[in-house]
Amino acid sequence: MRTLYPAAARRAFLQASAGVALGGTALTGCTFASKLPVVGARSGDPTHRLVLAPTMASLVGADHPSTRVWAYNGTIPGPMVRARQGEPVRILVENRLEEDTTVHWHGIRLPLAMDGVPGLSQPPIPPGGRFVYAFTPPDAGTFWYHPHANSLRQLGMGLAGAMIVEERSPVIGYDRDLTWVLGDWRLTPDAQVDDRFGSPREAAMVGRIGNTVTLNGRVPQAEAVRAGERIRLRLVNVSLARIMALRFEGHAPVVIAVDGQPCVPHPAPEGRVVLGPAMRVDLALDLVAEPGTRHRVIDAFIERRAYRLVELAYLPDAPIQRPPLGPVAALPPNPLPEPDLARAERILVSIQGGMHGGLRMAAPDRIWALNGHSMGGDGHAGMAPMRTLRLGGSYVLRFLNETAFHHPMHVHGFSFLQLARDGEPVPHRQWADTVMVGPRETVDVAFVADTPGDWMLHCHVTDHQVSGLMAVLRVA
Repeated sequence: MRTLYPAAARRAFLQASAGVALGGTALTGCTFASKLPVVGARSGDPTHRLVLAPTMASLVGADHPSTRVWAYNGTIPGPMVRARQGEPVRILVENRLEEDTTVHWHGIRLPLAMDGVPGLSQPPIPPGGRFVYAFTPPDAGTFWYHPHANSLRQLGMGLAGAMIVEERSPVIGYDRDLTWVLGDWRLTPDAQVDDRFGSPREAAMVGRIGNTVTLNGRVPQAEAVRAGERIRLRLVNVSLARIMALRFEGHAPVVIAVDGQPCVPHPAPEGRVVLGPAMRVDLALDLVAEPGTRHRVIDAFIERRAYRLVELAYLPDAPIQRPPLGPVAALPPNPLPEPDLARAERILVSIQGGMHGGLRMAAPDRIWALNGHSMGGDGHAGMAPMRTLRLGGSYVLRFLNETAFHHPMHVHGFSFLQLARDGEPVPHRQWADTVMVGPRETVDVAFVADTPGDWMLHCHVTDHQVSGLMAVLRVA
């Protein structure tokens, strides 16, 4: 779908007159990626309070009307929730919508009761209701939060935010730590969210792709940088369906974490950072270009529809004077249980259906299936498990994609080690909680079922989830 507001981004870039200072020098001629408000560690806010309510947001700039959205604490995206590894966190959520909601803490390994799936792990939070999420995150890294009730509409209206769990000891070697929350919106010509959610035709193909992409809640703008910096850049894709593949022109980003979990540092494969819905990647980005220059970040997942996401705008300051940066060091490992591959039980998860997929639908809203069974919606009480896993056992999931479409497959409650794609080993010890499975592709992942409960397994293209690509893994 064509981008509806490219001109808005261009005018914002060329016409803004306000300078932004970084390191003491102002750069004029462009506006900059907005910074995220924070709750939690270092915010001075002891309540960790999130309030869901309708509000207005300026997604596409002053030349267009503000957009009616649903938001946490009145901001798009929601405030960055900061916590520290191994320290308890309590977050009071208050629902001021006119419908039920929950909050799922995506990628956090936590007790089932805090997982945010209505009926399965908690009662939904009714209009006017409150719920306290309390857990101790065992892993440092980049995570995010979103509803798991009426997901298609609530995510599509803007309910999403980043959660950063800081390492026990500060990570050194970076000048700055930046987070880009990347969102995808379908807006009407008057800059309002198109309310036609749940198209069966879209659900049978790639899902609801928007026409406007935002970075930290605004149309793509510039990121001010200084020559000589090394930044830790955290990328979070909160889209309903858009898959991104980012190229940093003139730069060579190094992947240091996937879905919050540290990996062996390595260059982005083929120079592209691929992010499906719900996926996160942490990068070490060395700013090596000349002061005063600008360099595009291109989303080229579909080359013929590539577009500029943002530009790195170098300040005119002299480069930072320092010794050579040297190789990127690995982040501290998280305490993930190592699966015993020699004794692991193998489980086949066949992804079926979609346009021309041959699935005989049990109901009009069931377009997709896992192992021949369709579960739609967002989760509910009494869902029968696809498989029961032994507590403490090691398992290999083999995702077999029998369809013509990509599927970012997410497992609640666990991180898994990516083993192989079509039989070829996945390098760099990459753990994840959401793995992209391409058309006709087979992907093997392994994990230890170390937390009891009924855990969701689903595609994170939200149209696919709600129309059948969902199941439950029971750990007992």
